[in-house]
Amino acid sequence: MSVIEIESAIKQLPPAELAKLARWFEEFHSHEWDMQIEQNINAGKLDKLANQAKAEYDAGQCKPL
Repeated sequence: MSVIEIESAIKQLPPAELAKLARWFEEFHSHEWDMQIEQNINAGKLDKLANQAKAEYDAGQCKPL
């Protein structure tokens, strides 16, 4: 099934089904995002940013939220 076919099918959904799909997709997308972040962390791709943030915190360069 192509994206165009999926888009066409979505446009035909009644409002309640569209809302259900939107909730499902949000959960799906969030899960995929979480998995990508976890993979990046495990691969060390965020180490530089984490070290920079810790150094700034240790240097007192952070403001309370």
